[in-house]
Amino acid sequence: MEHIVFGIGITALAGALATVAGSAEDTESNIGSQGDPNSQVQLAPQMGFLHRIFNKAVAGEPPAYGLWCCLGAGLAWAFMAMQFNAVLAIVLGCVFATFVQGVYATTAYVGRTASLAKFGQPVYVDILKSMTTVTMAHAFIAIFCTVTLCHLINTALGHPFPLPLLGLIWGIALGAAGSATGNPYYGKERQYQNQKFGAGVPISASGNIVRYAEAGERNSIDNGWFTAKIGGSASGICFGLIVFLELWRTVVFEAINPWYAIIVGVIMILIFTVIDRYIEVWARKTYGPYTAPKEADA
Repeated sequence: MEHIVFGIGITALAGALATVAGSAEDTESNIGSQGDPNSQVQLAPQMGFLHRIFNKAVAGEPPAYGLWCCLGAGLAWAFMAMQFNAVLAIVLGCVFATFVQGVYATTAYVGRTASLAKFGQPVYVDILKSMTTVTMAHAFIAIFCTVTLCHLINTALGHPFPLPLLGLIWGIALGAAGSATGNPYYGKERQYQNQKFGAGVPISASGNIVRYAEAGERNSIDNGWFTAKIGGSASGICFGLIVFLELWRTVVFEAINPWYAIIVGVIMILIFTVIDRYIEVWARKTYGPYTAPKEADA
């Protein structure tokens, strides 16, 4: 019983770390314009809409965060093998991984924007300087929290996988949670605020993203400020629930019988599938397809 109580405590702490990591990851992605919505940012100059949005996507979020978290966890693991304190080792590993993320962001922004030179899109040096440091700060939080929860899983819960492999697995899961949960909010609700709600993005509006903020031209800080309130929180809750529920079923049921943990996992998937389907059907029946508002009779 004490072992289960201890495991539940570690599970709760890991879930809290995952919640923070998911929120920071989605905010970093939205400020850097990485993921699915980035295609419209990349397309905008080609359609004649120049902008001041930081455009750094080269890979999707899952492989990118898989790389950074694996690198941070691998370096931390190496430092701990050199008898470094665990906290110091994790911090140093995450700092080095964040520097790699900064190099990645810089080269991606400059390279992508340079490829759009024939369309008149300039490289804004002030955007490069200010946005890179902000994305690095958020990336450090996401990487640090993910590597820390991997360390807890490895040492406190006795997971057999080495720390770098755990970092790779949970880094991919972190990027997938942010990409699936937060990016639609950034792409549809922020980039296309000039379109009717529920209308989608018509072909004629491709690349015509919102480029002006409340005061002056919009930049990626505006996007991060907007999406962190809901998109970041939703991504954090999503990744936090993934980590918590995965560890919870393992801690509680695997000690009794490993098959019980597998069966509970399958049941949880089925329950969430039914809930998702119900919400989708309810939303379609309640709101229906988008239609233009009818004009009032004279």
